[in-house]
Parts: sequence; structure tokens; C-alpha cells
Amino acid sequence: MVKTPRARLLCVLALATAVGLFIALIPGHRGWFDVLVYYGTVNDWVHEGGVIYDYLVPGTHYGFTYPPFAAVAMVPMTLLGWHTVIAVNVALTAVACALLLYWLVDPIAREQRWPRLFTFGIAACLLAALQPARDTVSFGQVNLLLVALVLADAWLLTSGRGRWAGIGIGLAAAIKLTPAIFIVYLVLSGRRRAAVVATATAGAATLLAALIAPGPSWRFWTETLGDTGRVGDLFYISNQSLRGVIARLDPDNPHPVLWLLTVAAVLAVWAWRVRRAARAGDVWGGFALTGLAACLVSPVTWVHHLVWVVPALVLVIGAGLREPDPSRRRRLLWSAGAAYVILCSSVVWLWWYDFSGPGGLLGGSAYVWITLGLLVFLPLRAPTPTVHRAAAPESITVLAARS
Repeated sequence: MVKTPRARLLCVLALATAVGLFIALIPGHRGWFDVLVYYGTVNDWVHEGGVIYDYLVPGTHYGFTYPPFAAVAMVPMTLLGWHTVIAVNVALTAVACALLLYWLVDPIAREQRWPRLFTFGIAACLLAALQPARDTVSFGQVNLLLVALVLADAWLLTSGRGRWAGIGIGLAAAIKLTPAIFIVYLVLSGRRRAAVVATATAGAATLLAALIAPGPSWRFWTETLGDTGRVGDLFYISNQSLRGVIARLDPDNPHPVLWLLTVAAVLAVWAWRVRRAARAGDVWGGFALTGLAACLVSPVTWVHHLVWVVPALVLVIGAGLREPDPSRRRRLLWSAGAAYVILCSSVVWLWWYDFSGPGGLLGGSAYVWITLGLLVFLPLRAPTPTVHRAAAPESITVLAARS
């Protein structure tokens, strides 16, 4: 560990400069395209009387794909100019990243007795270099905001404020359907009050959208929801979900039955692991596992959606640093490091034009295999020791089982 404050500052500045140059020089900048979709949609709806799901960005076939509540939540964009919208989007994403680092990295810094500001600075640079995070910012996406909303509930549940837990998950599910799997997690983990709060919040937000935009709401829930063609081809290399893997095996026939079988298998593994996490009292582990499962089972998981992998990566690093066995410690830290480097590398794009053969299966879906590996092997915290008292107060047996 760097020892002096001056050396720490120089270290962070050097890393930030390197990451900044890396981001500036690599290809693949997205030009704020997704926030342009949001901005164009709500302006066309509010100012031109257009229909939310009819709007397309000029010169493209891309339009709004989120539930109607997302459009309602984005209406304030109509009061701002285009460049101001970009600035606000970046600022909100930066706040979300700061919260994620506080919730996920601060416990590690405390455990290891590392300087907290220095640790946050290094972690922020590492997060910025990750391709899903880079793409989220470059597209102007809402992914990191949704992760922050969901993990806010994990923080509430672990900080004695569980009475309010569920609101973040409910809002995230109303904005984008994928986070709804966290409601199922709350049920499986015995957090029934939080599950009710999340369901009620999502329902209230959806009802509000239906009252404000009844036509678009009816259209979304009866027509648009099932039209995956609106978001792009399932076999496109950026689709790093199980459905994407299967579609790339045979682009002309995506084999929906095979996909449903693999989804069922992944959900079974996820349910088993989150129940184990719940028995161990590992809330953060349960939330991380659920984010991984959401990426795997969603029909479309673009690379920028994989910010849901970040909590699991951080938890693996934390587990490795706590691990007393040197051999297991090295395995955990090297595995996390290798996964991180691959997720920074944009390696899947090497198979953009030709994803056939073993190389296409392994390399073209590399992010899927990382996500699946984390789902299966993510270390969970040991359960809280249970104390059994005998007649004499001095006779205490502590039973601790590693999950």
C-alpha cells in the first residue's frame, strides 16, 4: 500500500490519466445514442403529440422500448436543452457510481484498514475502465442508476432501515422490467415485507403511467413487450445473454425451447444459491447473485447491461482479501482479476462479423461465461455464529459453518 498522502494522490492521478487516455483512444464511442432516444421520444410525445412507441430516431429503426413509467419519469428532459440533458445524465451516473463504491468498496477498505479516499479513487478508476460502465456512460444509458436504486434496498436491509426496503426495486422494475427478478429474490430470502413494498411501488408507478398515458400503456403491455425485434437481432454479438448464445449457434432458428430449458436450469441454480445466502444472512451476496441471474435469463442483455456484474466482482475481491488460506486467496483474486481484464477488453467484438465455430462460441460469448461462472462460484459469507448456552454461563459452544 502506498504510504504517504502525496504518493497516494500521485498514484490516483496517474491511474486516472491512464484510464482517461484508454477511454479516449479506444474505438466504440456511442455518441449518447440511447439518451437521444429518450430525449427524442419524450419531446415528440409532449411537444408534438406523438405516440411514445411510434417514435424512431431519424435515420434509424430504433425507438423507445421501456415501460411507459420510464417515459413519464423522463418528461423533465423536455425542459432542458440537448447538451444539458447529456450533462445531467453524466452527473446522475456519477452519483450512482459514488453510491455503489460507498456501499461495495467501503466495507473492504474498513476491513483491510486501507485509506478510504485513496481506495475510492482507485476503485473509481477501475470502474470507469470496465466496458459495461464505459458503454453505459457513452450511450447515456440508465443502467447504473437502476443498479443504484436496487442496491439502495440492500443497504437499507443491512443498515437497520429495512422498513423502507423495496421502494428502489419497485421503481427500477417500473422503469425497466429486468429488475423485477429482485422481487422474487426478496420472497425467496424471506423478506416478505420488502417484497410487498417493491410490488406495491412497481404497481403504483405503472398505474400512474397508465393514468397519464393510457394508450401507450395498453400498447406496451399488449404488443410492444413481446416484440424483441424492436431492440435488435438476438444473435448480435453485444447480446451477452443465454438467448444470445443460443441464437448465435443458429441465427436462422434461435431455438426458443432450448433457451427456456437453459433459463430454467439457471433459475434453479440461482434459487438454490440465494436461499443459501439468505440462511447465511448474506444480503449483498443474494443481491449480487440476482443481478447475475437477471443478465443470464433476460432475452436481451447488451454489454452495457452487464454493470449488474460489478457487485459480484467486488464481493469476490472482498472474499479473496479475507480468505486466510493462501492458495484459495490467490485463486479468488486471480479469478476476479482475470474476469475484470476480460470485461475491460471488449474481446467479444473480435467475433462481431463471424461468430461461428468454437472461437465464436467461447470468445464471442466470453461475458456470458464470466457471468455464469460468478453465479455458480460466487463465495458467500459464513453465517452468523449461533451461540448455545448451557446451565453455566461459562459453557458456550459457537457453531460456524462456511457457506
